Formats: sequence, C-alpha cells, structure tokens
Amino acid sequence: RRRRPRCKGAARLKVLHQTTKDICIEQMRRAACLLAMWLGACTTTAPLTTAPLDDWQSRLQGNAVVMLGEVHDNAQQHRLRWEVLQRAFAAGWRPAIAMEQFDREHQADIDRARRERPADAQHLIDLAAPPSARAGKGWNWDFYRPFVELALRYDVPLLAVNLSNADTTRIVRGGYAAVFDDARTAALGLSVPVAADMQWAQEREIDTGHCHALPRAVWPRMARAQFARDAVMAQVLRQHAQGGVVLLAGNGHVRRDIGVPRWLGIERGQVFTVGYLERADDSTPVAAFDAVVRTAVADRGDPCAEFERRTGNK
Repeated sequence: RRRRPRCKGAARLKVLHQTTKDICIEQMRRAACLLAMWLGACTTTAPLTTAPLDDWQSRLQGNAVVMLGEVHDNAQQHRLRWEVLQRAFAAGWRPAIAMEQFDREHQADIDRARRERPADAQHLIDLAAPPSARAGKGWNWDFYRPFVELALRYDVPLLAVNLSNADTTRIVRGGYAAVFDDARTAALGLSVPVAADMQWAQEREIDTGHCHALPRAVWPRMARAQFARDAVMAQVLRQHAQGGVVLLAGNGHVRRDIGVPRWLGIERGQVFTVGYLERADDSTPVAAFDAVVRTAVADRGDPCAEFERRTGNK
C-alpha cells in the first residue's frame, strides 16, 4: 500500500521540479474549506489527544522548550495550536516563538520589520518570508499569520530557525562543508557520526515522504540535509531555552527519535513535544512524541499522484 508523503520540508535535488511540500500546498490552496475552517465556519470532528488538555497547559510555562508539530496544510491543526498558545499567553507565559516558516538568514528582516511597524504582522511577513512565499508559493501565510500576530501582541522574540532550501540543496550536493565551516559544523554537533538507528529512520522518512520515487543512493544525502535543518533549529532553541521557547514546525522536526530533540543537548524534562497527526496517519510512531493530537484529514488530492506526474515516475 502506497503511503502519502507527510510534506515535512526535506532537502531538494535539482532534478525534482517541485518538493512534496509545494505539492501539498498547491492541493491545499484548492481546498475551499480550509480557510473557512480556520475561521470556524466548517464542521470538523473534535480532535483526539493522548493526554488531557489541562496536562498540556501545565507544561506551557517557565523555561519549557515546547515543540508543536503540524501537517502543513491542515487548517484545523493550526487553529488548535493557536488556541493552546493563546491560552498559555493569557495565563502569563512569555516564550520566544520559533518558526520553521522563516529561514535563519531573515532574522534581521524580522527585527527590522518590528522596529519599523511593531504591530504590523503583514509587513513582517512581506520583509522576512522566503522569496517563494512572497511570489505566492510555499507557505500559506493565512495559517501562520496568527502566530506572528501573537508574538507582536505580547512583544516576545520571533525567531527564524529554518535552513533555507538553497542551503539544504548545497548540503545534499556537497556535504556540510558546502554551507558550514569546521567550527560551525562542530558547534551544531554535525561532526559526530549519526547513530545507525537515527540514520535508518530518517532515510525511511525521506523515502516515504517522496512516494518511494527517489533512488536509494540519494537517501543518505537528503537525510544529511534534514539533520542539518534540525541541528540549526536546535541551536537557536538552546539560545532561548532559559526563558522558554515554543517551536512551530512539521511533525518530523519535533519527533524525539529523529528530530530537533536529538540535537538539543538540554535536560529531557525541560522539553515537551506534541505531534499533530491526522487520523489516517498510521505510519508516524506516536511514541516519538510526549503527546499527540489527532485531527480530521485535510481535504486534499493524492500528493503521490501529483508528485509522480511532475517527476515523471510511473
């Protein structure tokens, strides 16, 4: 049985004309109910959680490092995450908000936008979003703008934590040295060989996430780019861990077994990870998270069929 990709933002090869994430975003834009769902106009099935919500809210305080996953095109998940964070902020928590949707080189643009127009989320997005997003591709900012607004309203740090597609492509082709010098590679923890179980699991995710269409020889190189992404995110989180920080990223990044937590290097009890999974997802291990929220499946076509059409795989 063929499984659909989870669109976690893996590194690209030039021969792939469009990433799985982009395919999902295109399907997402065609689903008329999604934005209405965010506004509460659509009927959805109540989410299921592996722990009472009160237990969650008790963890969202102080110096907690909280990671909230997502399926990028699932509007219900974004709404639920925003509601959880809004309650935590209303209760007095003031963590930094770290977002996968902003590439690390745009931190200065975020800071400049906040100086120029402190309450204008759209101005910040216009300055700091990746070029593809500004061109109408990539992230759907209708989903992510509320989190930017939350950071501005409560005047907490907003952090750009992602490694750009350009950098991940360089790493796929030329290794870590194509982007980082030796000192930075060591500081990120990338100079140490990855454990075999982690390497295998990440390669499996690469294969599944690309509809089993990539040659096996490519998996280690693309896994290497994912490790770099997670290590970069972890480094930024460490810098803000003392005051509390919440990471908004795809489910693959927040998994304890292969994601950002493996690179953090801080006390396990300070970290709390939540996977936001669709009910039809029977391949992502729930044990990889501290808690799981199950939601309805977003209205989308078959990403694998579109992926195969674009890449010429039958």
